[in-house]
Amino acid sequence: MSFVDTSIINRPGNVTREMADSQDYGIVKVDDNGNILLYNRYEADMAGVEPSHAEGRSFFTQVAPCTNNRLFFGKFKEGVSNGNLNEQFKYTFTYKMKPTPVEIHLYRDQETKTNWVFVKKAA
Repeated sequence: MSFVDTSIINRPGNVTREMADSQDYGIVKVDDNGNILLYNRYEADMAGVEPSHAEGRSFFTQVAPCTNNRLFFGKFKEGVSNGNLNEQFKYTFTYKMKPTPVEIHLYRDQETKTNWVFVKKAA
């Protein structure tokens, strides 16, 4: 079961910045190439990267290069390519921070053709 609020996972295309910033987990909206379109406050605080610095940059190579591997970026590319991205897994962020265990939910909304990286610190 995902940690993502059902109002978001059921209609991610409707997520506004205000809605994203009010959540207690990271929300990163990315295009099919992994460029960041929306970066919420939780993710910014956890990673130490301001939304204004993250948005417009590549999530996988410029903002969170520790995710540029087969496990993370590979799952993203495969899911986008086949139009069916809905992967949940545990991961450890290491870039610009002490190793931080997290839960990840990669998701693609077919209706709006949007991609999402949801992140929550592991308990």
